[in-house]
Amino acid sequence: MAAAAASVLAALYFVPSASASPQHAPATSAHAAPASAQHLDLADTGSIDTKPYVIGGSAFLVAGAALVVDATRRARRAAL
Repeated sequence: MAAAAASVLAALYFVPSASASPQHAPATSAHAAPASAQHLDLADTGSIDTKPYVIGGSAFLVAGAALVVDATRRARRAAL
């Protein structure tokens, strides 16, 4: 377990940070539009499609519940 945790931490050490740099800062002017009217270059995918996440989350939830039920049944059988 400790080796797995250490390897995850070591891998995360090499992930680049998401800090902003002045090199990529947007240019501002005295006549800039208000923040609500400015076009922010955020990820625009068109629509929010959560269907794969709901299906995947439900599958993991069902699998986890099945494992808990199986472990409970085995423990009760072993206790008899």
